[in-house]
Amino acid sequence: MTKESLTRPDSPVSPSEFRQSLGNMEASATPVKIILGSSSMPRRKILAEMGYEFSVMAADIDEKSIRKEKPEDLVMAIAEAKAAAIISKLQITDSQLGNVKQTILIVADTAEAILNRLPIGDYIKEAEPTILITDYSGGQCATVSSVLVTNLKTGFRKGEWDRVEIQFHEIPDEVIEKLIEEGIVLNVAGGLIIEHSLILPYVKQVVGAMDSVMGLPKAVTEKLIKEAL
Repeated sequence: MTKESLTRPDSPVSPSEFRQSLGNMEASATPVKIILGSSSMPRRKILAEMGYEFSVMAADIDEKSIRKEKPEDLVMAIAEAKAAAIISKLQITDSQLGNVKQTILIVADTAEAILNRLPIGDYIKEAEPTILITDYSGGQCATVSSVLVTNLKTGFRKGEWDRVEIQFHEIPDEVIEKLIEEGIVLNVAGGLIIEHSLILPYVKQVVGAMDSVMGLPKAVTEKLIKEAL
């Protein structure tokens, strides 16, 4: 399978630019085009590590308006909403896709739970990261990440979710203070960046895949891409 992109992996593409690029696909003889429907840098990095080149388009939806009792249902519902929003932006017609063999859209979503403080079903989409970092210390949390893949040519759509549990050693107050001062964790849902150099030494055990915690489980993503083609 040839893996090419419309633009560089770190380059967002507008709907008009994407539609224009469709007209150039026949000449370039590219059988597969991939869009990552996410502005998340970790997700971009993971998909690039998998060997894919792709364009990027953010969904820009109101995630707070979507509520589900089970975390698995929540992350899948949000992924569905993201995919619908992006497809609506693109407004791709059958004639535009006529000479394109495959165009794949990948969207994902992640929720976290602090298992030593909250019931397992009480997952977090947005919360105060400074509080959550403290709660991770000496405890454990879980993430549920969804992946939804749509083939814009055939209409195929399928999604799956992946769950990971993480156990932490006690995290010193000075480390927490540095994380907060640095500010990166303040822009992450749940304040969870276990791959961060300040946090990683205090990760006791990860039951599952690190890439899933970062927002895009590689095994699930690869499986769904293959099924979509």
